[in-house]
Amino acid sequence: MPIAIWALTVSVFAIGTTEVVMIGLLPTIAKEFSIGIASTGWLVTSYAIGVAIGGPFVAAFTNKINRKRLLITIMLLFVVGNGLASISSNFSLLIVARILSGVAHGVFVGIGANIASSMVSKEKRATSIAIMFTGLTVAMVTGVPLGTYIGQQFGWRFTFGGIAVIGFLCLLANQLWLPKDIEKGAPIRLKDQFKVLGNKSMLLGFSLTLFSFAALFGTFTFLSPLLENISGFTENQITLILLLYGVAVAFGNLMGGKFSNKKPARTLILLFAILFIAFGLMYLLLPYRNTALILVATMGFIGFGTVPGMQLYVIQLSEKYLAGTEDVASVLNISAFNVGIALGSSIGGMLISESLGLLSITLMSAGFSLMAIVMAIISIKREK
Repeated sequence: MPIAIWALTVSVFAIGTTEVVMIGLLPTIAKEFSIGIASTGWLVTSYAIGVAIGGPFVAAFTNKINRKRLLITIMLLFVVGNGLASISSNFSLLIVARILSGVAHGVFVGIGANIASSMVSKEKRATSIAIMFTGLTVAMVTGVPLGTYIGQQFGWRFTFGGIAVIGFLCLLANQLWLPKDIEKGAPIRLKDQFKVLGNKSMLLGFSLTLFSFAALFGTFTFLSPLLENISGFTENQITLILLLYGVAVAFGNLMGGKFSNKKPARTLILLFAILFIAFGLMYLLLPYRNTALILVATMGFIGFGTVPGMQLYVIQLSEKYLAGTEDVASVLNISAFNVGIALGSSIGGMLISESLGLLSITLMSAGFSLMAIVMAIISIKREK
């Protein structure tokens, strides 16, 4: 793999850390600003808005800019966003900082995935995307716990200040390692960039990402209470199980990339089917500790094994139907990830509030997995 892909990987590690570390810092921030946890939830929502809405717009308007220059500028925006968070004296300023970081996330990860896939031969495209996304999985295992610990011990501003420093080092890595002549897509007018949203094949591709991550995060969001109240694990045991989950995520991402290189859509159907079965078994077997551990590891391994294939499939569809929109399509798929996460976690919360029980969430995830299977079958038939 070209060294440039590793520059993208470490950058995605920093980005992944700043995205998820907020979950562990919410209580600390709420206490400092004397606001409720529900209100601090806007720090998560505002970031998602930056990714889902700001990312695609920035990608569309910067289509003609040199790819290396654009990624370095976006990393600078990431550094500014986290630096601003580290000195925020009020909640409103912190919201603005999170939006800026979210925009940087959407653009960098989306365009970075397209660049990574273009730097290798066709039979290694999904593998290169998987390596880049390893940055996100490593962030879940190491960056987030460390960032949360720093925030709890020294203050949350130190967490974002540290991430800003890491982001600056990533900026230097991109400057040194990314080639100057990164291949760009065919030139295309701004208004034609948004034709992606009107193309049925592209929308089907995005739906795979949306439904599969609604399934995955619908259960993952409430995994701790599921393991505590249904499986009977203690808090310390759950911490170790989450570490197991993170390791499974990392390996699943890499293996998913390897198996998705040739026919990503067909590979995705198989992975979605395994997810469907796993969530169905969770409903029945989560009360039993040994099977609960196996199913949690399976959920992480298979769930993130779908990521490289979904990203590559969307890029392939954009190359086929709307040449020149590969970057926008890739960024929109990152948006679909975030919309899926929001959908799964919000409906899961509604199920709990309606007193349907924690286990009902696993059935919801199974339902979303089934929808992903159906969309994948429809997409493959359409492409034939």
